Amino acid sequence: MPFLSLSFVDYRNIENASIDLLSKEVFFKGDNGQGKTNLLEALYICSYGSSFRTKNDVEIIKKPHSAYSIKALYKDSYEITHSIVIKFENGKKHILKNGKKITDRKELINAIPCIVFCHEDLDFVTGEPEKRRFFLDQSISLHNNIYVDSLRKYKKILRSRNIVLKEQNFDLLPVFTENLIQTGMEIRKKREDISLFFNRDLSSLYEEISGISGLSLSYHSSWKKMNKDEIQAHLKAKEGIEKNLGTSVSGPHRDRIIFIKDGENFVLTASTGQKRLLSVLLRILQAKYIFEVNHKKPILLMDDVLLELDPGKREKIMHLLPEYEQLFATFLPGEPYEKYVKSKTKVYTIQKGHWDER
Repeated sequence: MPFLSLSFVDYRNIENASIDLLSKEVFFKGDNGQGKTNLLEALYICSYGSSFRTKNDVEIIKKPHSAYSIKALYKDSYEITHSIVIKFENGKKHILKNGKKITDRKELINAIPCIVFCHEDLDFVTGEPEKRRFFLDQSISLHNNIYVDSLRKYKKILRSRNIVLKEQNFDLLPVFTENLIQTGMEIRKKREDISLFFNRDLSSLYEEISGISGLSLSYHSSWKKMNKDEIQAHLKAKEGIEKNLGTSVSGPHRDRIIFIKDGENFVLTASTGQKRLLSVLLRILQAKYIFEVNHKKPILLMDDVLLELDPGKREKIMHLLPEYEQLFATFLPGEPYEKYVKSKTKVYTIQKGHWDER
């Protein structure tokens, strides 16, 4: 399942050429702004059809051009070579797998399981509740097409229910409430299950690296442990508030995830380095989860996420990485990437979108 190569046309600052990626470890080193992260982003786009940096594909086009394309070649577990092409032109994105058009990005799930470690991961720890819910949902969605459908269905029901509340069409409320409960319970169950998985190793890993013990992830469902009848009664009791506000105030869209130590919110008193370490470990556990449920080693993309950790913790993190199919990592000048180089590691120096192998 490794990437074999990437080819570019008018993508960000990257030159219009092909780069050889046939190695278990591929390192990109260079100053900021030279294109290292752009290369990781391209790998992610080919894995999932979208960027981890922007939702606006226009930003990805190299100026002054009006379109971009990326082509990836990769091998599956049977050593068969496949191609994925991502094109954006005339305001529309086109995804082709082996020349066949893909109409829904979820069709790419499981093809190339890819985990990205980036600076924005800190939002999973310090950001709004929506960011932490997104992390759980993303972890499940990376292997479960049905869950992707459940999330889409829930959001659609929620939008319709909120319109009913806002426009005061209260006769329709029971129908949308029933649908909200049914789909919401499916989401709650999956979130509960994956929270248990993360808690299996989170505390021990965090203690191994930092010496701090007793850290856990606490999933707080707005429906707690209620069964269907109890949720119906709960929502019935909230109807007055919802009618006044014109919005749904209870459901998976209001769930919270809190990191707890000694009964308190750990994030409130944690240092920047402690928060960063937690965000990195969440990604490591996400990668372990994908391997456990899919039996496929993931591809890891690591984008300067260890800079806020001291050298000792960086080395421990690199040694704790789960089994992977490939590792792509970026390094700034002066970083000791040599410590992690293996006999067949490819090391590219990136400058102004051009690469040279050392």
